[in-house]
Amino acid sequence: MSSKESCRIELRTAIRQLSDRCLYSASKWAAEQLVGIEQDPAKFTPSNTRFQRGSSSIHRRFRTNEITSTPPTGVAYVSTPVMEEDEAIHGDFYLLAKSYFDCREYRRAAHVLRDQTGKKSVFLRCYALYLAGEKRKEEEMIELEGPLGKSDAVNRELVSLERELATLCKNNTIDPFGLYLYGLVLKEKGNENLARKVLVESVNSYPWNWSAWSELQSLCTTVDILNGLNLSNHWMKEFFLASIYQELRMHNESLSKYENLQGMFTFSNYIQGQIAKARYSLREFEQVEVIFEDLLRNDPYRVEDMDTYSNVLYTKECFSALSYLAHRVIMTDKYRPESCCIIGNYYSLKGQHEKSVVYFRRALKLNKNYLSAWTLMGHEYVEMKNTPAAVDAYRRAVDINPRDYRAWYGLGQAYEMMGMPHYALHYFRKSVFFQPIDSRLWIAMAQCYESEQLHMLEEAIKCYKRAANCNDTEAIALHRLAILHRELDQPEEAAFYYKKDLERMEAEEREGPNIVEALMFLATHYKTQKKFEEAEVYCTRLLDYTGPERETAKSLLRGMRIAQSGFPSMDVEHFHP
Repeated sequence: MSSKESCRIELRTAIRQLSDRCLYSASKWAAEQLVGIEQDPAKFTPSNTRFQRGSSSIHRRFRTNEITSTPPTGVAYVSTPVMEEDEAIHGDFYLLAKSYFDCREYRRAAHVLRDQTGKKSVFLRCYALYLAGEKRKEEEMIELEGPLGKSDAVNRELVSLERELATLCKNNTIDPFGLYLYGLVLKEKGNENLARKVLVESVNSYPWNWSAWSELQSLCTTVDILNGLNLSNHWMKEFFLASIYQELRMHNESLSKYENLQGMFTFSNYIQGQIAKARYSLREFEQVEVIFEDLLRNDPYRVEDMDTYSNVLYTKECFSALSYLAHRVIMTDKYRPESCCIIGNYYSLKGQHEKSVVYFRRALKLNKNYLSAWTLMGHEYVEMKNTPAAVDAYRRAVDINPRDYRAWYGLGQAYEMMGMPHYALHYFRKSVFFQPIDSRLWIAMAQCYESEQLHMLEEAIKCYKRAANCNDTEAIALHRLAILHRELDQPEEAAFYYKKDLERMEAEEREGPNIVEALMFLATHYKTQKKFEEAEVYCTRLLDYTGPERETAKSLLRGMRIAQSGFPSMDVEHFHP
């Protein structure tokens, strides 16, 4: 049996098992990967080709290595465990409870299963109680919420659930799904070390529950913690590593993992979306845009990950494309957090910041932990000069995800606006720690060092150098390096950076005052150094301009002619027809 066929069998079984236990998000994820496996050409029929992409598939455009199989060498398959079906006698009660659960009547579902002792029934009863507690917590948060949605509401079922699940775990009468729920409860209670241990046991016993992997990922905040996990080898581990590498800002490693996984899951929209997000983090916006266009052609009603696409369109100032995307998600599912963020981005690009905030707030009503909405709302408050509200929004973002560099950067901006550069510097340092490849963050920190209160020009120079090495697309770093070295009376270094900046401007065919400034400095510098030939080149170029720099260039040329000949020279117009 081929590895692809084995993978299909595993996923089909897992989908049924996950759905039977009401873990619908994990079941949906598994189904998407099942459909993403490339079909055997010998088995193609017209009815099963609708998910296949044409030769323009984006993974063929950007992949550098064709991978024909996955998992990688040395990664073993784990046979799909046959879950113990212990509901033969009391199956009717389980079916009734599952029906109540599907209708979101969680306490009724738990009540029906109160006397059932089978593992499936125990899991569903406990899971229903957990969700009932979450539902009540959400209601209390709405009733008691403070500024920006802050509330002290808690899930009141956690204590009793922890006690019961701990007993089952101790007696070894708990299945992998019960372990997943136990890990979830421990995480909510703040016992992260034990939660990690329990979730590792869950995914090792039953690797197809993506919800368990996701909870485990949220508990791995550093590479050291990740490396300390004792995970069994299975192809699901590759998905986990690809995802957590992205969360830990190891974008190239994440991209490599996903591209390898495409060898098996050739048509997985999930993998395509994750590749797009990884490239977005690497600021490869042109490629990201093409990937998302391909995704929407193949999955036209997709809302997931489209907020990232809207960020790309916002950055590129693509008004019409962003407007079309906003209209599209409104028609598909208006009250999804992603949809609200896309609409918020659209209004922000139009400069309607108050309206933008309304939609970001709506996204947070739908999902209070929606990180992008907090960060983007903070940006809008900065634009509106409402710095206290911006600080509150950014702080909520870092509470949700302390590794979100955008929120730390936003806090730095807000405190800089309030004239508090020491605080701003602290937050800019946080942002570059989590995203050291973004030139904008280094430039922001450099500008903070340049402020009147700090005036730490040497430190600013270090930051600008880092920015210049991080593909400074805005062309700020080289120019500022030249100016700072000039101010510090370091003419050789200043000339070096003026020259590099000039070369870049010429390559990009840009015009502006920076070119004149660079030519003037270089002409004067090389004249002072008695390198008359080089100075003459820059002076001659200045003669192309009509402002005072033309007269300055003439004067420099005249002075060089005098220095070279020892006699007064004729008018320098002969240098330039």
